[in-house]
Amino acid sequence: TYLVKLMEDFNENIDQLLAKPYDEAEFADYRATTEKPLPMLYQSGYLTIKSYDPEDSSYELDFPNKEVRKGFITMLAASYLKPAEDVGPWTRKLSRAMRSGDTESMKKLFTSFFAGIPYSLRKKGDERVLERDFQYAFYLIMKMVNEYLVLAEKQTSEGRVDCVVETDKYVYVFEFKRDGTAKEALEQIEEKGYAREYEADARTLYKIGCSFSTETGTIGDWITQPQPCAPREG
Repeated sequence: TYLVKLMEDFNENIDQLLAKPYDEAEFADYRATTEKPLPMLYQSGYLTIKSYDPEDSSYELDFPNKEVRKGFITMLAASYLKPAEDVGPWTRKLSRAMRSGDTESMKKLFTSFFAGIPYSLRKKGDERVLERDFQYAFYLIMKMVNEYLVLAEKQTSEGRVDCVVETDKYVYVFEFKRDGTAKEALEQIEEKGYAREYEADARTLYKIGCSFSTETGTIGDWITQPQPCAPREG
């Protein structure tokens, strides 16, 4: 319970936490706070040493295996989101939809899932914090699917795209607008060039603008703009 609380109050997602080297003292120390949950994650066994660099005496940490990663993310998501439905069957349906490029099913699945999340994500407060809460919720949902590369707030030359998901055949570039419009979100993808690096990719690219309504507590609007895959060389 304490570990989940630490992660809920932490300002970075788990991928950002792992994507950097650490001095031994940073994770071997017994103390853990909402700003530094790493010691608890390591001492509880959820994280282990992945590699060591003798040049600067730094370590990289990661989950010991795929099963531990999935179990941890599911535990975190269940506590944070408190969904009304069992996440297991839902994530399998979402996985099938993403593998097949079925964006209409993806929209329906996200809409139904968010509709089952309690009022906490619709509370009044700082708009920046609420926007981050929604993005974090979406990140946790995507990480539960587990088998794909999920990049939250990926840095580009023009800014940060909300979420990129890569599968074997498809690339999904998401931009969210809380109480905005899907059209505005899609326009931001185009104006900022968030999908530019994937336009020569052999996979089919989907740019998805999505709005979240605080009034209904679920997806308000969703626009998908497909771009055919680039021709393969040779």
